[in-house]
Amino acid sequence: MSVGIAMLVHTALDRVEQVARHWAAAGCPVALHVDLNVPQDAYDRLEAALADQPMIRFCKRHRCEWGRWGIVAASQSASELLLATFDDIHHVYLVSGSCVPLRPVHELVDYLAERRRTDFIESATTADVPWAKGGLQQERFTLRFPFSWKRQRALFDFYVRFQRRLGLKRTIPDGLVPHMGSQWWCLTRQTLSAILQDPNRTRYDRYFRRVWIPDESYYQTLARRFSSNIESRSLTLSKFDHQGKPHVFYDDHLQLLRRSHCFVGRKIWPHANRLYAAFLNNTGAMNQAEPNPAKIDRVFARAVEQRTRGRPGLYMQSRMPRPGAANAPTSNPYSVFQGFADLFCNFEDWLARTSGTQVHGRLFAPDRVEFAGRASLVNGGLSDSAAKRDYAPETFVTSLIWNTRGERQCFQYGPADKQSAAGFIARDPNAQISVIAGAWAIPLFHSNRNFADLRKRAAKLQKIETEQLKLLRSGEAKAQTRIWSLAEFVDSPMEALQEIVDEIGQTNSRILTEAPTMADLAGFGQFLQNLKNQGMHPHLMGDFPLDEPQVVLPKRPSKPYLVQ
Repeated sequence: MSVGIAMLVHTALDRVEQVARHWAAAGCPVALHVDLNVPQDAYDRLEAALADQPMIRFCKRHRCEWGRWGIVAASQSASELLLATFDDIHHVYLVSGSCVPLRPVHELVDYLAERRRTDFIESATTADVPWAKGGLQQERFTLRFPFSWKRQRALFDFYVRFQRRLGLKRTIPDGLVPHMGSQWWCLTRQTLSAILQDPNRTRYDRYFRRVWIPDESYYQTLARRFSSNIESRSLTLSKFDHQGKPHVFYDDHLQLLRRSHCFVGRKIWPHANRLYAAFLNNTGAMNQAEPNPAKIDRVFARAVEQRTRGRPGLYMQSRMPRPGAANAPTSNPYSVFQGFADLFCNFEDWLARTSGTQVHGRLFAPDRVEFAGRASLVNGGLSDSAAKRDYAPETFVTSLIWNTRGERQCFQYGPADKQSAAGFIARDPNAQISVIAGAWAIPLFHSNRNFADLRKRAAKLQKIETEQLKLLRSGEAKAQTRIWSLAEFVDSPMEALQEIVDEIGQTNSRILTEAPTMADLAGFGQFLQNLKNQGMHPHLMGDFPLDEPQVVLPKRPSKPYLVQ
């Protein structure tokens, strides 16, 4: 007893000859269908090359096109030839010219011989099929599709809309429940002959000629009428990407293909010499493992994710994802500090020393980019030019984080800076933003400017920061945010600083023993009151005390005296 191979061919005829000989050498008859689109001289050369193989036959040729009836007609002709010519066939296995046996052929023959009454064909109702692409599931059976989706796309779409608008629907033949699945099946002689010799075959064929992608539904539907035992799975490893296109396997997929334990691999690159050499000369020990393509699903799921979502923070000419399509706009976590450099005199140096991170100044200062150490150029060729930064501020942030990955980046931001990147940072889940609201007033307090100018400047900065805080508290914000009012922070600065350092987590967690030097706030409360008196209400600082803090001096010790 043997297994017949129905092989559908349209390209790489040299590989077709090689694989067909491999099947025949193992005792499996082969029926070759060569696409009618293949030039006649190429067909004649293949036929002449295989003329010495009595177990390899050529069937009637049909013109094949994706999604059209020709592929089904080709499989019918190849199957009919096998069943009529070779009486010892108990299963027919449908493969393509780009399929390669992944295991010794005798393992497949023995496997099927033990399952003489089992049909291996993926067959599920439209309600149970999540992989259909293009929005046509049930409609592929109730509408007519006389036009080619690839060559006549405009007519295809027009005719679908036309039928929908008029409410036209086809009648599904009695007794048929439409099923879908992979076109690569392996059917028993009994089931396949019952399909091909059915008295109603003409009616069924006429119906499926106008079904969209009939090779994924013709046998899958009719097998349910005649099979006594269907295993709804394919013995062929065939993986598809997010667009429904098959993955192509190359030489570096050798171990991956072996791990699947499938009998046949679909879409082997014709120039994958290592794969063809390894699998067509496979004489390994008998492998009783059950075909299990799910073992390598994790690899393909990761490939789909990288193709659709990419690596976080990676942008390039070949991949510029639309907004919201990427899993994160930046590659690594980073920290943004607002108001800290205003409240503390040496905050940048202290934070770099305490946390072990790269601490920049105001990256979005109006005049220049304040890199750490005030460098003019950093990793990736990023310049301190404000004009270059402002040309694409979001890309500036993503480039900085990507080029310095492996080292935590921290920088200062505030209402006095360019606000072009504020929304981007607020929506970035990798951003950790710490804000001391109202701290921008401290530099104004220490400046030597006319009070009228100070009032105008304070009103502008407060308006900008109010919009910033609204953005950080909105539903669109994904950044991890901590916000303190100035009064709240000054009340217990060490607790807040400890929280920030622990969150960064670059060094071993320990209790802070050193604090940055806080700016002199003596008279700051009166300064805020003066702003109020002039009609500007500074409300972001919190309830900052009006009176200057009482400085408690230690008592002078009394002189010792002797008691006699």
